[in-house]
Formats: sequence, structure tokens, C-alpha cells
Amino acid sequence: MSESAETMRLAAIGDLHVTETSEHRYRDLFAEISEAADVLALCGDLTNFGKTREAEILAEDLRHCAIPVVGVLGNHDYECGQPEEVARILHAAGMTVLAEQAVEIEGVGFAGVKGFLGGFGRGEIGAFGEPAIKAFVDAALDEARKLENQLRSLKTERCVAVLHYSPVIDTVEGEPEVIYPFLGCSRLADAIDRFDHVAAVVHGHAHRGRYQGATPRGTPVYNCAQRVVAAAEGRPYALIEV
Repeated sequence: MSESAETMRLAAIGDLHVTETSEHRYRDLFAEISEAADVLALCGDLTNFGKTREAEILAEDLRHCAIPVVGVLGNHDYECGQPEEVARILHAAGMTVLAEQAVEIEGVGFAGVKGFLGGFGRGEIGAFGEPAIKAFVDAALDEARKLENQLRSLKTERCVAVLHYSPVIDTVEGEPEVIYPFLGCSRLADAIDRFDHVAAVVHGHAHRGRYQGATPRGTPVYNCAQRVVAAAEGRPYALIEV
């Protein structure tokens, strides 16, 4: 833990996009993060195509992380149709995969889901019309429900929501407006704002978005896609006091 027992230093990074030729790309970075932070949160798109070998390469580097690691998968991690296998490999390397169950680390709770697309505010897609549209919205609602259930289960005074898709429009600004609906949805923010103990939200996915934003109730939201963090902070991972 950091010097103050009241404060946790959280490192967060997303969109690693590990490929089959990415051996040892993140080994030194994870060692550096272990010196700088108390916990590492991985915000999805950890692999490029969700291939077994990609997950194994990342797992090899993760074993050089000396602090607890939590995280979620992203849409890229689903591409090969085996997200459970990707999650299993990363779990074996020490990552707690947040999907159905929250976790507490040193008095801070962590809840997380991949999230889903669907748009923000008045631009959010509604469950009206064709069955395919209703199924699409149901997928977004299911992710929001899972996040809400995890947050409700946490009895800690402070907790962090770890996502891949963004819950707010603020942190996708900078991307072309036409693709905003594909970068996240407000239903995630609705779930977060039902609780007072959420200290921060971290996500990835929007590579050209903005680093900081907030939910309607004011909970800080950080876009931790490594390209975004590097532009804002001069390093590829965020360091957040929780």
C-alpha cells in the first residue's frame, strides 16, 4: 500500500492489443507499475483478436507484476469466440477477471464488466421495433445490471468500476461523432450513479477520446486507453488516488 493507509494508488491501462508477435512488450512496464501503484486495473482489449497465443504472451508478462491485478475483457478479446479461455489464461497468471463477482483489495472494492455500446443521453438506442434491436438493447442492459449487482454487493466505503466501454460521452470526445454510439452507453453511468461509494471509473476502447470526464452525478471517469493516457500524462497508464 501507499504511505497513507487511507489512499490507494491505482494504475489503470487499457487497449494493450497484444498480438502473436508481442513477446515481452509489457514485461518492463508491469514491473514499473508494480513500483508506482498498489493495484493494477486492465480495461479490456488486452489481446488483438482473442487468440490463445495472444493471451499466453500477455500472461507471461503479467507474471512480472508484483501487485494485485484486476480487469475486464474488451470486444477484441471476444473476436475468436473464446473469451472464457482468454479469461482462464489471464486468471492463471494472477489477474482477477471481473465479470460476475466483485472483489475487495485492501479495503477498496472493485466491480467490473465489459460494458456495451448503444449511445449516450438522447442518442441512446431504445428497445423498440425489430427483435434484433431489442436483443441489442438487452445486451447493454444485461451489462449494466451485472455492474449494478456487483456494486451493490460491495460494502467498502470506496470502490472502483472497471469497464471497457465508456459510460459517458465526455471521455469519447475527440473521436468522430458518428461512432459515439459504438464507444459506450449511458446505461452504465445509470448503474454507477445509483451508488455513493464509487470513487472512480476507468475504461478504455476510445483510442482518440479524452482522458477525464464525469458521470451525471459527478463520479470521476478516466479513459485509460494507453494512447489517450500517454497524450495526457506522458506515460501509457493512469495513476489515480482512490
